Amino acid sequence: MAIDLVTRNAWGARAPKGSYSPLSSTRGVKVHYTGGRVDPAIVNDHNKCVEMVKSIQNFHMDGNGWIDIGYSMIACPHRKVFVGRGPRHVPAANGSGLNSAHYAVLGLVGNAGLIQPTDTILHAILDAIEYLRAEGGAGREIKGHRDGYSTDCPGEPLYKWVQQGAPRPGGGGSTPTDPTTPAWPGRLLTYPPVMRGDDVRTWQAQMKRLGFTLDADGAYGQQSRNVCKTFQRRVNLEDDGVVGRLTWEASFKAKP
Repeated sequence: MAIDLVTRNAWGARAPKGSYSPLSSTRGVKVHYTGGRVDPAIVNDHNKCVEMVKSIQNFHMDGNGWIDIGYSMIACPHRKVFVGRGPRHVPAANGSGLNSAHYAVLGLVGNAGLIQPTDTILHAILDAIEYLRAEGGAGREIKGHRDGYSTDCPGEPLYKWVQQGAPRPGGGGSTPTDPTTPAWPGRLLTYPPVMRGDDVRTWQAQMKRLGFTLDADGAYGQQSRNVCKTFQRRVNLEDDGVVGRLTWEASFKAKP
């Protein structure tokens, strides 16, 4: 199953009050819970998930004085993944001095009400982690917030799952890549500055096959970035103009 991403625009995020600190890679991800009561009714009403994410952003910005919501991504019981600060941005939720080492993924469970994470929440957390690995250079570590910081977060049920190695419920993995898709080159294609290489040329040639006006010259510049953003909007990915694994694979699965 491909990630079911809820973009910032889709959940009505407020604009950040300042610039994010950039982050090119991390050792991995730290898993969080809300630390408060979560209404069990969110399991049957996705609108309540949206309301909760908005309230968390308001608390972080207005209560904590942060520039934005502190989490990189948020996982809900409908197996949807909200974009918080997103990949390649330093989060704020891991604790002072700890944010640049790991991205922060929140599961919408708490210390009252909805305490036990559903299978769909666990799937969504893992979908978020795979996304951060593909798009943000996240390493293989999956830790709890309490690992290295004095807190009860992410709560006993979620932390027990982390300690077990964060297995995917039912033993299912991610959707395998189509064997006809060229392997993702393992680096993010970004601009600026101009990036050059055969991987760029391969992607540009595919964009031309899909009908985009683009020279397959092996140089990823402004025109390539613009084409990438247009394509990402077409396939419901975040339109950041960066060719990461998800954008790469979607490019070769798409039909002219």
